[in-house]
Amino acid sequence: MRRIAIADLNASAEELTNLRATLAGGGIAAVPTETFYGLATNPKSEGGVRRIIEAKGRDDGKPMPVLFATREQLAHLGVAASPELLDRFFLLWPAALTVVLPIERPIAASRGLATLAVRMPASRPLILLLESVGAVTGTSANPSGEPPLAEPDAVAAAFSGRIDLLVDGGRTPGEAPSTIVDATVDPPAVVREGAHRWTGGAC
Repeated sequence: MRRIAIADLNASAEELTNLRATLAGGGIAAVPTETFYGLATNPKSEGGVRRIIEAKGRDDGKPMPVLFATREQLAHLGVAASPELLDRFFLLWPAALTVVLPIERPIAASRGLATLAVRMPASRPLILLLESVGAVTGTSANPSGEPPLAEPDAVAAAFSGRIDLLVDGGRTPGEAPSTIVDATVDPPAVVREGAHRWTGGAC
């Protein structure tokens, strides 16, 4: 497992190209978010998603959230929500707010579902990274059943030999996970209370 500071990664075209290729090939990176560290792979890669499932020891049927940086990336994921609905959430993003949206067809990260939980994270370094490498899975970096990890050294200890790259952003805020809202129903409904205070927002 390699380890690189997120600032150094974002400053290196070569490192970004290498990471993009790693993820496209089903590789896994741990990345710092505005909540905890997450495990990142290409959300359309069955091999990458299965590697994360095995690394975490989690239920294979449980879908994974996806982190994204641009509206175009949502389209590439097959998100089928109306432009009007997306406009409302883009008034709130970037934020620790994960939104469940319909997709045209299941992808590896959705584990057979025609919905996908997506988030534009409130972390500028991570947004810059996602702009370069594309959308990635963002399931929490922790063995299944254990608390999510906010310390890079703890991520390294938990996943040594199981992931390809640790993107070191130092300690993340780690106070609460993202809030999850289901926008496949009207009005959108809170699935999990978390770091973002949901009051219905612009919706």
